[in-house]
Amino acid sequence: MLLKNYKATLAASCLGYVTQAIMLNFPPLLFVLFQEDFGLTIAQVSTLIASNFITELAVDAIASKYAQNIGYRPLVILADIFSILGLVAMFALPSIMTSKYLALIISMMLCGLGGGLMEVLISPIVEACPTKDKSGTMSLLHSFYCWGQVAVVLLSTIFFKAVGIESWHYIALIWALVPLIDLILFTIVPINTLVEKGEESKLFDLFKSGFFWVMIVMMLCAGACELAMSQWASAFAESALGVEKWLGDLLGPCLFAVAMGSARVFYARSSEKINLEIGILISAIICIFSYLLAIFAPLPIISLIGCALCGIGCGLLWPGSYSIAIGKIPKGGVLLFGLLALAGDLGALVGPFVAGQVSSAFGDNLKAGFFASLIFPSVLTVICIFLIIKNKKKQD
Repeated sequence: MLLKNYKATLAASCLGYVTQAIMLNFPPLLFVLFQEDFGLTIAQVSTLIASNFITELAVDAIASKYAQNIGYRPLVILADIFSILGLVAMFALPSIMTSKYLALIISMMLCGLGGGLMEVLISPIVEACPTKDKSGTMSLLHSFYCWGQVAVVLLSTIFFKAVGIESWHYIALIWALVPLIDLILFTIVPINTLVEKGEESKLFDLFKSGFFWVMIVMMLCAGACELAMSQWASAFAESALGVEKWLGDLLGPCLFAVAMGSARVFYARSSEKINLEIGILISAIICIFSYLLAIFAPLPIISLIGCALCGIGCGLLWPGSYSIAIGKIPKGGVLLFGLLALAGDLGALVGPFVAGQVSSAFGDNLKAGFFASLIFPSVLTVICIFLIIKNKKKQD
């Protein structure tokens, strides 16, 4: 029997973003173990990462086209099913398959299917809820990805320290309980359609819009700016401070996620007082400053503060871009959200790649990689200034 409370829909959606955080952040905690226990090479580990992101990109493209016809509820339930299967496969397949590498590839692709569907569907489901403060609600929703990331890193690290990392199979099953609960919730909560069938913008109409392409670049830069820092924050903490990996995870990506989640919650509570374009402009400038601080600070601990500060800057970029886009293209529907997610995920792939490649070219110097990554918040700053000036001219 369906519930009639849209607060339950918001709760299920927030748990959906926690699920996505598990899909993206739990497997990387095990990559060193996979190398040691299963004899994987660095190239094979890189392929594991790529298989997850490429699957997400494919799902973003396909789901954005067909989600309107299939319906939000069946697909979001399917997202939870794939997420459960991915974690269960990670638990079971390596022990029953001869090729451990193939077992992990299958697991990562299932996780990518679940995470990709979540990325496309959760935001339009929340946007369609009858809430007054749309941009604030969107920012609060996306903060749960950050809290999920913190929970995954913190609780998994505590588990590994207490029980031993060789028992990692069991925590994979424990994390599978999150999408299972989310699946149950999404079978009973009310779900509205953002745009009725036949009224949604067509793909060609979006492609003809110059504003749409501005938002695509904006999302690509938002994803790149966020992931370039968060994916390399642990390695940066280890190399700059000379700490062990578990402490690097806590001081790097965990601290980054706390800062980013806090920024999203702050905007959710203050959104009615903050112009969204100006808020993103300030966020992009904070990102530029934080990257520079991480690069040029005289002390390693101050560089680490720069990494955390970047989380504050990145907080509004992704959800804010969603809100600006749907505000200007109200009939974009799930197609618009899917294409924006595709651009954001592409940026999430490009950002860490650029940082890693440039760092490697300069003798594994991550500060050089961060310097190259300055291009992403810089482009965002220019775009935001353009949007603010354009809006002001229209008002005049």
